[in-house]
Amino acid sequence: MGMIRQALQAGRTVGAVGDAVEGVSEVFVENATRRMELTAEARAAALRAASAEFEHAGVGRFDRAINGLNRLPRPLLALGTMGLFVYAMADPLGFSARMRGLSEVPDPLWWLLGAIVSFYFGARELHYFRGPLGPGSVRAGRGASGPQDGASDNAALSAWRAEDG
Repeated sequence: MGMIRQALQAGRTVGAVGDAVEGVSEVFVENATRRMELTAEARAAALRAASAEFEHAGVGRFDRAINGLNRLPRPLLALGTMGLFVYAMADPLGFSARMRGLSEVPDPLWWLLGAIVSFYFGARELHYFRGPLGPGSVRAGRGASGPQDGASDNAALSAWRAEDG
């Protein structure tokens, strides 16, 4: 019995020495497994935080009204520009008087208007680029005629698209 007891104690001693060596080695070389675990935990926490932010986002009347208002500036600018051509032909004197008035607007005000319009359209473009219909999303290749990305042989994806649209 004495020899078995000594062998077990020697095994514990070797295990303790191994743990000590591992602890010392982590001073010089980081533990890659632990780093991957911490990275996975951080990503999971970020995903939980992001999903909690949009958990109760609804699409009510107010949201639909604001989205409708956000879609107005581009068509209004396009139609307004075409309207200027019509106005120039219909009333050349009134048009030239208003254009002379615009020439009196100081340059910094034109720069400010350009910045506002640029940021508005840039933010809208970025919103749609990063959104669920942007590049890289499952629904990005979907047009009015159905899937165009060759995924029509995927039954689950086809069912999901049928429910969605």
